[in-house]
Amino acid sequence: MSNFKNFAPRVTEETPVSGIVVPGGKDAEGHHGSDSDDVGRIHEAREGKRQIGVFSAVFLIGNRIIGTGIFATPSAILQLSGSVGLSLFMWVIGMIIALAGTAVYLEFGTAIPKNGGEKNYLEYVFRKPRFLATGLYAGYVVLLGWASGNSVVFGAYILHAANVEVDRWNQRGVGLACITVAFLIHGTALKWGIRLQNFLGIVKLLIVLIIVVSGWVALSGRLQIDEKPSNFVNPFEGTNGTAYGVVTALYNVIWSYIGYSNANYALSETKNPVRTLKIAAPLAIGVISILYMFVNIAYFAAVPKEDILAARELVAATLFRNVFGGTAERALSVFVALSAFGNVLSVIFSQGRLVQELGREGILPFSSIWGSNKPFNAPLAGLFEHWLVSVIVMLAPPPGDAYNFLLNLISYPLAIVNVFVAGGLVHLYLNRQKWNWNPPISASLPVVVFFLLSNIYLVIAPFIPPSDGQNVYESLPYWLHCVVGIGIIAAGGIYWLFWAVILPKLGNYELVREVVIDEIDGWERNRFVRRPRASSE
Repeated sequence: MSNFKNFAPRVTEETPVSGIVVPGGKDAEGHHGSDSDDVGRIHEAREGKRQIGVFSAVFLIGNRIIGTGIFATPSAILQLSGSVGLSLFMWVIGMIIALAGTAVYLEFGTAIPKNGGEKNYLEYVFRKPRFLATGLYAGYVVLLGWASGNSVVFGAYILHAANVEVDRWNQRGVGLACITVAFLIHGTALKWGIRLQNFLGIVKLLIVLIIVVSGWVALSGRLQIDEKPSNFVNPFEGTNGTAYGVVTALYNVIWSYIGYSNANYALSETKNPVRTLKIAAPLAIGVISILYMFVNIAYFAAVPKEDILAARELVAATLFRNVFGGTAERALSVFVALSAFGNVLSVIFSQGRLVQELGREGILPFSSIWGSNKPFNAPLAGLFEHWLVSVIVMLAPPPGDAYNFLLNLISYPLAIVNVFVAGGLVHLYLNRQKWNWNPPISASLPVVVFFLLSNIYLVIAPFIPPSDGQNVYESLPYWLHCVVGIGIIAAGGIYWLFWAVILPKLGNYELVREVVIDEIDGWERNRFVRRPRASSE
């Protein structure tokens, strides 16, 4: 902790802090008065709000990561890899990328230990053009329907458990009900939503452990099917390592690991954030990585290769049938659906708060609405925005392509963001003295460069045309998610052009970012204000 106290990032005229406003106090430009009582009270309030310890932080990360990916993506990964051996190798590569990403976000999180995650890091490093990073990130947050993919898988598993044939509209209808219930619970009964979310987090872990044990049962030869799988004989037979296949398979793996930086969004609420993050993040991602490898081995031990390919998103249900029989298959499919619902609750909970924070900072139009906690002391408007976008992107794709398109649409912009996060950290490494960059934890330059190059590959490779029969989509162009993902971030750039450049010139004002310290909880947050220009200007 002493290292953290000695760490002071560079502060210059370009620092995205133009004033620190303390209740009854004094800003950084000397416009008000301040005393030690205010500082002590704010410090006490801030520390009193720190409720997240190591255990809760591990749970926060694990609950976000374990969703539907590990249950629904192995079929697509096998299809794109062509062989069992390469498929498992893709999971190892994805795990290494996720571990490198954890190290990168761990360094940034311990250097800037406050709520906000990558938004803070991008704003800290990329200061010119002024506020462009903020505008681009706003497009990324507001226009991506993170909760849509897991809602679709919830529909598939519930219908499968009910022995109802899955089609385009009944699957999405059940998915719509899933995300709507999640929105209403978190928007109107916050405490119950968190309790349900935590309970379903335990359900997720139990399902993963059941699958792991099922693999051990299958390896012992105790299966409910006559023809035992032989997936580990000639495991690399059929390997198809094209650039498109590898990168799309990696997107599926990375989708299953999204959430390793989840604790970074709540560091203002974390006890001893440097120590807690230092323990919780590696522990969570390490345990989940081991469990994921055991789960994949279980799939290949219990389900023949052809059945995995035919099962698509229902590969976990096929494993349950082969190991426990049809009745258990349907019962356990309900638990997988509950795991998906738990992830939808977790995602809409965090994304709704990101939208609310953009409103509170004055970035979005009608900011008072998006930043409000009325009428149920919950970010109802922010939750509604994410619900609406998720529903639109969930209903739009054609039959058969919904899940894969939604998965890639989330993963691709995330890769772009990670390129800039990792690139920013490389820049800080190369200019340590200028930026006074010496945080408590260092990911190391080789790890950061690896994470940077991995994400550059993930951004470029999807534009390479797939070979015949390898397009992950049935009817959509292979490049569609890339174009839409770039368009979403570009939309944030267009919004920045109006919000931070054109409108200030037309309105004869300057957009200024202040740091406001809340007198109730002591938390710091940014706030954009319009400062009138002098008449001579």
